[in-house]
Amino acid sequence: MRFSQAFIRTTKEDPGDAEIISHKLLMRAGMIRKLASGIYIIMPLANLTIKKIENIIRTEMNSAGAQEVIMPCVLPANLWKETGRWEVYGSEMLKIKDRAEREYCFGPTHEEVITDLVRRDIKSYKQLPVILYQIQTKFRDEIRPRFGLMRAREFTMKDAYSFEASQEQLDVNYKKMHAAYCNIFKRCGLKYTVVEADSGAIGGSSSNEFMVIAPSGEDAIVYCDKCDYSANVEKATTKIDKILGQAEKPSGEKPEKIHTPGAATIDDLSKFMKVPKKKLCKILFFTNGKAANDGREDVVALISGEFELNEIKLKNYLNFINLELIPSEEVQKRTGAYPGFGGPLNLNPNIRVIADNSIKHISDFVVGANEKDYHVKNVNLSDFKVTDFTDLMMVDDSHPCPKCEGTLKKTRGIEVGHIFKLGTKYSTALGANFIDENGQEKPIIMGCYGIGVGRTMQSAVEQNNDDNGIAWPMPIAPFHVILVLLNCNDEAQKNCAEELYEKMKAAGVEVIYDDRNEKPGFKFKDADLLGIPIRITVGRYVGEGKVEFKRRLAKEPTLIGVNEVVDIVKAEIAKEIRGL
Repeated sequence: MRFSQAFIRTTKEDPGDAEIISHKLLMRAGMIRKLASGIYIIMPLANLTIKKIENIIRTEMNSAGAQEVIMPCVLPANLWKETGRWEVYGSEMLKIKDRAEREYCFGPTHEEVITDLVRRDIKSYKQLPVILYQIQTKFRDEIRPRFGLMRAREFTMKDAYSFEASQEQLDVNYKKMHAAYCNIFKRCGLKYTVVEADSGAIGGSSSNEFMVIAPSGEDAIVYCDKCDYSANVEKATTKIDKILGQAEKPSGEKPEKIHTPGAATIDDLSKFMKVPKKKLCKILFFTNGKAANDGREDVVALISGEFELNEIKLKNYLNFINLELIPSEEVQKRTGAYPGFGGPLNLNPNIRVIADNSIKHISDFVVGANEKDYHVKNVNLSDFKVTDFTDLMMVDDSHPCPKCEGTLKKTRGIEVGHIFKLGTKYSTALGANFIDENGQEKPIIMGCYGIGVGRTMQSAVEQNNDDNGIAWPMPIAPFHVILVLLNCNDEAQKNCAEELYEKMKAAGVEVIYDDRNEKPGFKFKDADLLGIPIRITVGRYVGEGKVEFKRRLAKEPTLIGVNEVVDIVKAEIAKEIRGL
């Protein structure tokens, strides 16, 4: 490709609406163009990278025994209504109607469609297991699209679905997909980690996320400094007894109401009472978001003041579709507690009280008196009713590892892949059954496996850049080599550059030739911004039979013979791609 003929438009200035470095660089390099909020045009150079990522995905998925299909983007409402997700999926679903007023959505995910496909064709255990996948456009009407392709409304996803006759078959396919994903992200040149994760709206018994480590990542993750434990903070656990000690025995002192003017926060109360935070009982008030006459359920959550409450854990435990805070002006009426000075004593008898396990480890603690400017000390579990105990705490940096004697470290990551053990959630809802070897009808067991293709590309930029621009990993770079002609008016330089361009093309080297009549500094800045891994510069050393060779992140170029260029370039490319 000649630069003079390529549709590449670079800019010097960062776009005003770009917040993270990868978004800024992809926009400045002319690789993506914003059409509307959360909707982007993938330009030619980025498309080359996207296709390479897709080819890596296809190779690994096919090697794992998966078969590619292409499902529609526009999906009929009736399938979603069968699973009950038409109403509960939320405002992210873009709903549309055709000319006959039939309802459809622009697919945010494809569990219903793929399950419908399989239920029509698979009837016997002899036809199982099978894995089907697609690389397809999705649309989710994000409330706040941001960070370019990281959180776009329209995006490309590889989604795969496995169908099994037994849990053992699911375990085998899950391990296959896990290994395939590791190979995919390694081959893309990404530094990643695999963490235990919450299954979210997709559902299922367990899941793992593949995280690209980056300070700008939206997800907080923890990992052990001694063993292989790692998890999204929404899923992470720890050893409470290592933090709070063994469960304390009550002192026997009776509860006592204390005047605590203005002490409405944990920090203020801890200072006022001269009591450690772990001895304070934090209370929060939640609802499932429904109207009073439509199945509304309010709950109270308790946790030691030493910790933050993990709302995802609470939502999953309650099996709520939505989890919302009760408006402060309604808390007292609906729960019997007083905002800012709320506690578990004398609550409405019908309210569910869900307590974190940390509450079982403390005694003689302080709770709100449900009266402004008052708390009660010397309170114990025997003084109020708890409906259920469960793990509700948000694990943080320096907490003990739940698997070994190590310490958890906290970092941030970008989710690029997510795999789920779905079980029979969708097959049961849609009647996707099979006849087993004993002649019994059973629901098909399923797994689900997704990769954000555009997000993977942008994550590579987030991990690989410097002050001058992108530094693509060799396997997914749009071109492997940029050939720069410094002086278009120098016949010797021009002839050498043209000859090298033709030789590299003939040798199968992916090369873009900067033949533009621009100043050297301008060309060098563009080369660095675009992030092509190898730069060959044809300039003043042509008379000596030499050109400059420079890796994108090297400080200085080296001189190599013109006759060595093709062999050296091919060796560099092969070494880097083979190593991944």
